[in-house]
Amino acid sequence: MQADQAGSRGSGGDAAVRRVVLVLAKAPVPGRAKTRLSPPATPEGAAGLAAAALLDTLEAAAATPGARVVVALEGSIPDAVRADEITTALAGHTVVPQRGDSLGERIAAAHADVAEAFPGAVTVQIGMDTPQLDAGLLDDALRTVESRATATLGPALDGGWWALALADPRHAALITDVPTSNDDTGRLTLAALRAGLGHDAVIELPLLSDVDTADDAVRVSELVPHGRFARAVGDLLPVPGGVSP
Repeated sequence: MQADQAGSRGSGGDAAVRRVVLVLAKAPVPGRAKTRLSPPATPEGAAGLAAAALLDTLEAAAATPGARVVVALEGSIPDAVRADEITTALAGHTVVPQRGDSLGERIAAAHADVAEAFPGAVTVQIGMDTPQLDAGLLDDALRTVESRATATLGPALDGGWWALALADPRHAALITDVPTSNDDTGRLTLAALRAGLGHDAVIELPLLSDVDTADDAVRVSELVPHGRFARAVGDLLPVPGGVSP
């Protein structure tokens, strides 16, 4: 699906765009999205939580001042939970397919697509696992690489990372081979960026919690109690006995 063809690969680019929020997203299809939440959620419930997180994330991205939103998408939105809402939320944004086998390859490819479509633009890349983020956090990340750093990385509580901002999105190639989904992924990503760009050229963003488990989902929902994600947690995620201490 290409919600907006402007700036797609081979178009010659759009030099008027100076800031891009890049969202790596997976269509929230039951049995394929947020499977670590099932149980206690059903597969449909887990996909519903993923859909709510994606919708909140797209809302924050769209509210980021002066930024174009690019969504690198894996999977089929028509097969997803809340497909109509997601289709509406994607309207007007640039949607490109994810390319590559490993997550590192897909990240680098998505940034390369942005660099070609919007030459000279700075980027901040996020996923759909941090529905508590807001436009202010994304704006701060972009301001940092516009003015005083070559890259920023947002560490996550589980040892990964939640955001990568780059003054030149092609520098995402530096992290192509970093192992992902490990408790040292964030540390290794930071090291790879600093090895390639210089230690002082990379600044860390605030620490956030990803939503990977039921406990994560409940805790994050408490940070944004009025969002779609919090409502979905209340409706779709039975957690007998509450979250772990």
